[in-house]
Amino acid sequence: MKLSVIGCGNMATAIIGGLIKNRIFEPSEITASDKNPQARTRMAKTYGIHTVDDNTVCVRQAGAGDMVLLAVKPNIFKAVASDIRNDLEGKIVLSIMAGRTIADLEEGLGKDCKIVRAMPNTPALVGEGITGYCANDQVNKDELEKAGRLIAGFSQAEQVPESLMAVVTSVSGSAPAFVYMMIEAMADGAVAEGMPRAQAYHFAAQTVLGSAKMVLDTGRHPGDLKDMVCSPAGTTIEGVCALEEKGFRSAVIQAVRAAADKARSI
Repeated sequence: MKLSVIGCGNMATAIIGGLIKNRIFEPSEITASDKNPQARTRMAKTYGIHTVDDNTVCVRQAGAGDMVLLAVKPNIFKAVASDIRNDLEGKIVLSIMAGRTIADLEEGLGKDCKIVRAMPNTPALVGEGITGYCANDQVNKDELEKAGRLIAGFSQAEQVPESLMAVVTSVSGSAPAFVYMMIEAMADGAVAEGMPRAQAYHFAAQTVLGSAKMVLDTGRHPGDLKDMVCSPAGTTIEGVCALEEKGFRSAVIQAVRAAADKARSI
């Protein structure tokens, strides 16, 4: 099987790295295109794949049953679609463009095109991503399983209905930024209390990592785990009260919903 990748940005880099590391593809089976020569050079040197500056040439390296990964910004989709739409017969297109629905993709690439829409997140760069994906009616069961295996090569993968893709975009695609802001704020608080900056970032980041692992590994409700830390009249419940006073949970809820609304309007 071969893979043609349109775009050599950060997410494409993370995806290709994961696929090669997990032996889903050999470097010789991957061709990537990008207009930026520095991006092409970086990708070729890092992973030993073939790179070109022409999207049409890139797509033609894949055959029937092979995969074409669209890893470009949504605002240049129309230009890219015009380059490749006549060379997609029998190929499976995997799009990771935020906000571009299956209907949008079919309009640009053709209604007969086999399309899988996916939304990965940047933790894929360190092997800890999660990706939601869905497909149009042209993709059969075997092809959908093939796309799922490809996604699982660089990220955890969960099939979702397209109606939830905007939510996937917000709660996984956008939410790392929210978590980074929380880590930064936690560290700022520790610095204000006298802890050195580098040490504060380490404590804050490791605490977030460990807390997330507790949720995933134990399967317990986050509220239950929170209660375990909140001793009567203790330090933690004082901090929780301060967060509630400032509307912490409401702010996070509104951030996720705002990002989802934006994803629907792109």
